[in-house]
Amino acid sequence: MFKQLWTVLVVFLLLTIVTGIVYPVLVTVIAQVVFPHQANGSLIVQGDKTVGSELLGQHFDDPKYFWGRPSATGAFPNDASSSTGSNYGPTNPAQFDAVKGRLEAFHKAQPDDSRPVPVELVTASASGLDPEISPGAAEFQVGRVAKQRGLSEEKVRQLVGVNTDGRSL
Repeated sequence: MFKQLWTVLVVFLLLTIVTGIVYPVLVTVIAQVVFPHQANGSLIVQGDKTVGSELLGQHFDDPKYFWGRPSATGAFPNDASSSTGSNYGPTNPAQFDAVKGRLEAFHKAQPDDSRPVPVELVTASASGLDPEISPGAAEFQVGRVAKQRGLSEEKVRQLVGVNTDGRSL
């Protein structure tokens, strides 16, 4: 029995060292060498100040900006330390109230627009942190952003087109 216990203990310690120390250190070193920007969070730096990450959405409610997907991260929108979805189902009163409030915000920002608001602009993503919106969601906001920025809608559409990524697969 002592021999079996000793074998289990040795295997446990060996696997703990390999999977808990060696592997994470190896992966970290490889990531820092091969993909340093991504491994450090894909941070966006302006001057000497970090202002965000390419991987995380940012909260905008000023009409001159494109609004992204709503955040479900709690008290502070797009808080990466509390990444989570709301887990509210479509019949949950809290979900209904949140969507209703977001729809009201869009109707207030775009009072002359009677088109239906794209669903992704009023419902949070699973992580609550997505930085991207669909071309349709961007198109929905072109008129408002153009008006607020004093640009033509065509110019804003061109900028959207230049900054739109194609399908991954």
